[in-house]
Amino acid sequence: MIEEGTARVPRAAPAGAWRLAGVVLLLLAVAPIVHRYLVAYPEDQWQVDLEVYREAGRSLLLGRPVYAFETEVPQLLPFTYPTFSALLSVPLALLPWGAAGWVWTALQLALLWLVVGLAFRPLLERAGARAGLLHGIVAALCVWISPVGENIRFGQVNVVLVSLCLLDLVRGREGVRIGRWTLRWPRGALVGLAVAIKLTPGVFLVHFAITRQWRELRNAVAAAAGVTVATFLVAPEASLEFWTSALLNSDRLGPNAGSSNQSLRGFVLRLYLSEGATTLVWGLLAALAAVAGFALARALHRRGSLVGEVAACGMVAVLVSPVSWLHHLLWGVVVLGAVVGDGRTRRRLVVGVVGLLLLWVAWPWWGANLLASRSVPTVLARAVQNGDLWWACLSLLAMWWLLVRRTESRSRAVINSSLSV
Repeated sequence: MIEEGTARVPRAAPAGAWRLAGVVLLLLAVAPIVHRYLVAYPEDQWQVDLEVYREAGRSLLLGRPVYAFETEVPQLLPFTYPTFSALLSVPLALLPWGAAGWVWTALQLALLWLVVGLAFRPLLERAGARAGLLHGIVAALCVWISPVGENIRFGQVNVVLVSLCLLDLVRGREGVRIGRWTLRWPRGALVGLAVAIKLTPGVFLVHFAITRQWRELRNAVAAAAGVTVATFLVAPEASLEFWTSALLNSDRLGPNAGSSNQSLRGFVLRLYLSEGATTLVWGLLAALAAVAGFALARALHRRGSLVGEVAACGMVAVLVSPVSWLHHLLWGVVVLGAVVGDGRTRRRLVVGVVGLLLLWVAWPWWGANLLASRSVPTVLARAVQNGDLWWACLSLLAMWWLLVRRTESRSRAVINSSLSV
């Protein structure tokens, strides 16, 4: 009861209202990107990777060869993923082509919301009831980074892979609450599904082995093998074609030396060395990146930094994969969440903001344009062309410095302080 003359205390807006405001903010932020790539884009450039997935699903329905079929001129793109991905693409094949792009984009935005919520969870929890609004602000900032825009532009699958791996490692022990129910799964199983969709998340299997997470490794292998065998029973010819031929042909992925390939191999290919030297240099660099990245992931695992653990493995996948297109850097959202943490440390917050701003720039495309200009030194243009690769390398160093080295320094300081007392 409020007595007469007592000031009325305004009732705080419920968390649901703040969450709705956050969703609206994200939609407003992404509207120009969606308009550019789904409304104003020409038909021959519209959702070209989604068209590849959809045509793979149609190939299964029509009985035509999955890995021999190419999309229409001018793209002429073949399907390059495991046959399980083609099976998952059948629902897309049942949708009208015009609707498929919009449905897929909506799914990407929903999963981006999920990724931001998991990666930035400590920061969002500080906002209390207003967490939904802060969630929308962070997602609105992330939707403008180059890798997210590239995923929307091409209709790519990366956000599905990141969501599965991040959800598995961060929430695998707790499960996800949906209304009155809690959805649980064997931790590692979602990583296995991601591996069955596309092979690059296989870096998590190596990480599980290094950190002796044997149960997670068993669950991941069982899930990947289970759906792969089931797919073989449904589509034996396509499955056999992938595992014996299509998988071994990297030329099916397109021009590996182009600006879009931001893996270490892409960098080495752009040096235009001899074939033997290219293989040797790439092997050495990839081995170095794998050792450093997996060591970082192991250190973060020991410290209980689940988001950092996922981020480190994601960057290893980007660096050591034979081909890592610009949109593969969507793992950068997880890196930013790991670096920022709860936002209480100014140094981590500054590094996170700088990392976000750097990902707003499409460095490879800028570098390619500089290469065409005679007034810019080739070395400088090449350095800009490899900008996303440098970002991936620096992200590993930043996580080691902020999440490993400085935590060790603080721990030693606390121990020395207690001993002196």
